[in-house]
Amino acid sequence: MHHEEIKKTVLAALKEDIGAGDITTTLVVGSSHKSKGVILTREDVVLCGMAFAHEVFSLLDPKMEFMAHFKDGDKVKKGASLITLNGKTRAILTGERVALNFLSYLSAIATRTHFFTEAVKPYPVKILDTRKTTPCARPIERYAVRCGGGVNHRFNLHDMVLLKDNHRVISREKEKLSETVRRLHIKTHKKIEIEVDHLWELEEVLKAHPEMVLLDNMTPLELKKAVVMTRKCCPNKPPLLEASGGITLENVKKIAATGVDRISVGSLTHSRKAIDMTLELMG
Repeated sequence: MHHEEIKKTVLAALKEDIGAGDITTTLVVGSSHKSKGVILTREDVVLCGMAFAHEVFSLLDPKMEFMAHFKDGDKVKKGASLITLNGKTRAILTGERVALNFLSYLSAIATRTHFFTEAVKPYPVKILDTRKTTPCARPIERYAVRCGGGVNHRFNLHDMVLLKDNHRVISREKEKLSETVRRLHIKTHKKIEIEVDHLWELEEVLKAHPEMVLLDNMTPLELKKAVVMTRKCCPNKPPLLEASGGITLENVKKIAATGVDRISVGSLTHSRKAIDMTLELMG
């Protein structure tokens, strides 16, 4: 991510947490007092958020020594020291929670994404995120997905055309699906994906020649049949097939084995469990 994006996000987080001032630290710690601090992880983790933590302490103490022992995307074992800090004690104590929040939250997404990408090996399938993100936090959450080995789906509603079931109900009243797709291609010049909920819908959708088909809430057996139908119907240039809905770590390998190209997983961002991390002062 660009530095300006990180700085803007961190400034907002510091303003939210500090308010009018850290009254406890200001009253207890002298302005010239310096300390050494270490940030540790209490769990195995795929790391993400180091630049955010760095920005937190740099804004509070421009002379802070920030020694990163790992980088984003690294797999780190429980108990490892992630960062060593040397600088003003006030800055370390005031920035502690914000820095840990970024690290534990983003590392949770990266770690969960890594679990999914590992689960689907050796199948040539991509794990994608969705738009089920925290409002206004989508850029950083999607960055964390990439750190975990995942791939980003459309960032927003303008990025591509995705005809979902409700869109199709409306468009069906006006014209055939193939005509709708042709019209959208001409008007937008963007990739088109169409959602199907049942195999009987797939045949019609394939005749419209979209770039992608979203297979929603289908069983592994239905997904296998969808793959066969697609390759038979479009042997030269089949659309990418994306499985979605009800994807868990327990079933994702079975879904990958069906031959789909992409698996989108909302829980990468909406159901992460924060990684347990701590900051300890060494004096």
